Amino acid sequence: MKVLYDTSVLIAALLVEHSNHAAALSKLELARQGEVKGYLSTHSLAELYSVMTRLPLPLRVTPGEAVVILADLTEYVEPVPLVANDYQRAIGLMAQLNLPGGGIFDALISQAALKACVDHLMTFNAKDFVRLGEEISVLVRVPE
Repeated sequence: MKVLYDTSVLIAALLVEHSNHAAALSKLELARQGEVKGYLSTHSLAELYSVMTRLPLPLRVTPGEAVVILADLTEYVEPVPLVANDYQRAIGLMAQLNLPGGGIFDALISQAALKACVDHLMTFNAKDFVRLGEEISVLVRVPE
C-alpha cells in the first residue's frame, strides 16, 4: 500500500506535544516500519520547516532541529518532486473549480499523490482535499 502524508499529519506525528500526535504517529510508523510505502510532496518539506519553526511553544523547534527532523523523515518517506507541468495541472484544477488562494497548496499535495499513484492521502484536513474532485476524494483518509 502507498500512502502520501499531508503536512497536517506529519506535523502532528513529528511533534510529541501536538494534540493529534498519537493518531498521526501510528500512521507514520507504518511507513517507518515498511508496512506501507510512504510519500510526501516536496512542497510539504518547505511547509513542515515553516510551520515547525514558528509554532507557539512548546511545539516550536529550532531551525537546526527542523533540519534534523526532516532529514530523518526523508529516510523512510519519499519526497515526490513536482515540476512545472504538475504545478500547471494543480493551478488548472483550482481555476476549473473556481477556488482561490491558499487551496493551491492542497492541490499541489494532491498532485503529488496522483503522481505517486498512492492508495491513500492521509490528512487531518479532509474537507480541503475532498473539494478537489472525486479523483482526490477517494484517496482521502483521516488518522483515528
